[in-house]
Amino acid sequence: MARHMEAGTLKLTILSAALIGGLALPAQADEFALGGTATFTTDYVFRGISQTGDNPAVQASLDASYGIFYAGIWGSNVDFAIPGQDIEIDYYAGIAPEWKGISFDFAALYYTYPGTCEGPCGLGEANYLELKAGASYTFGESFTVGVANYWTPDFAFETGEGDAIEGTVEYAFSGKLFNFFSPSVSGLIGYQEVDDIGDYTYWNAGLTLGFMDNWSADIRYWDTDASDATCIGYSGFTSNCEARVVGTISASF
Repeated sequence: MARHMEAGTLKLTILSAALIGGLALPAQADEFALGGTATFTTDYVFRGISQTGDNPAVQASLDASYGIFYAGIWGSNVDFAIPGQDIEIDYYAGIAPEWKGISFDFAALYYTYPGTCEGPCGLGEANYLELKAGASYTFGESFTVGVANYWTPDFAFETGEGDAIEGTVEYAFSGKLFNFFSPSVSGLIGYQEVDDIGDYTYWNAGLTLGFMDNWSADIRYWDTDASDATCIGYSGFTSNCEARVVGTISASF
């Protein structure tokens, strides 16, 4: 989705205090709450495709919740082939109810790319809306499975209707590693299609280590089966869909 490292990092530094979001949903609560995250990753990967051309990303988020309702903003630097597409700022709002142990998530997400060259570059609007419907269930206290669907009436640059479906699994180990880390392993498989671009399958698997209550470190393998033509359609470069290992460290507050 969005794109240019040096200028994007500068813009992100200026805007990061106002950025909100990610899709990490707040738990159900009985009162108003604010939270946020700060993240550094060696590569911003979205649905299996690098959004930073194999380069690092600095990301920030802030969200608010009240009961089952939540809203927020999330931002990152990006690096694609389109002039001015240096930063991504996403807005979201939704509800996260529970029923008989099943956690649901219904949300609207709006992806924006300020400064992107659109009309003068012969392109449609970069910004687009997605609607999400998801559910997850935890067996015991350790093993969680989930499924989510993301639908858009018109994908980035007005490339037509799009749909993505993802299945996830996670296992959280009991106890602490070296009396310090709280380890978990997780994986994901997804399928993305857009009318005028094509379709592909993507997947990941990785290890997450939580520590010091609000910090986490993650190492993750990503890959896709996207063809060169499909990868160019989604990201501008064939190399952005290749297999990669990504390291991420983040803090929440």
